[in-house]
Amino acid sequence: MLNRDSLMSLEEYAKRRNAFRTEVMEHKKSRKMHLGEHVTVLFEDALTVQYQVQEMLRVEKIFEEEAIEEELNAYLPLVPDGNNLKATLLIEYPDENERKVALGKLIDLEDRVWIRVPGFAKVFPFADEDLDRENGEKTSSVHFLRFELTNDMKKSLLHGGSFGIGIDHPNYMVDIEEVSEKFRDSLVKDLTG
Repeated sequence: MLNRDSLMSLEEYAKRRNAFRTEVMEHKKSRKMHLGEHVTVLFEDALTVQYQVQEMLRVEKIFEEEAIEEELNAYLPLVPDGNNLKATLLIEYPDENERKVALGKLIDLEDRVWIRVPGFAKVFPFADEDLDRENGEKTSSVHFLRFELTNDMKKSLLHGGSFGIGIDHPNYMVDIEEVSEKFRDSLVKDLTG
């Protein structure tokens, strides 16, 4: 569990940053899924969130206890609780004009991402619980997702079951029937508590 004791001081982080960053980037490789050409989903866990917090503390030069707690509390909702998977969704178009047009066509995409455990209905996420990230004209390029799994889905995954992932949006359809074993195994760790 990520808590205040998990965090390094600014001095310690300065010494360990390069090695820690390398570790986290390698860890993220098994938790990142490209859904088509323009959407990436990064499934978060305590390590990925710790890295985000450490970086924010470093950039903002935060060292007071109260401010550290505030920063930590802002990111803790991204850590899975054992019954869900949590992810950051990125809609990526390098060209600014193309991105603007695409975000206008992809309103509600964040609500149409799904996970499917064979034998069960698709699980659609609770998206952007912290704040609304779209308006009537466009969606945001970054969203936060929470996929709640039933106990039976969780049991299936914990006993080696596979799962698929995709998007059911009229302007962006993706269906990955089965994710790689490495990806599955990395995410299943989030369901153990």
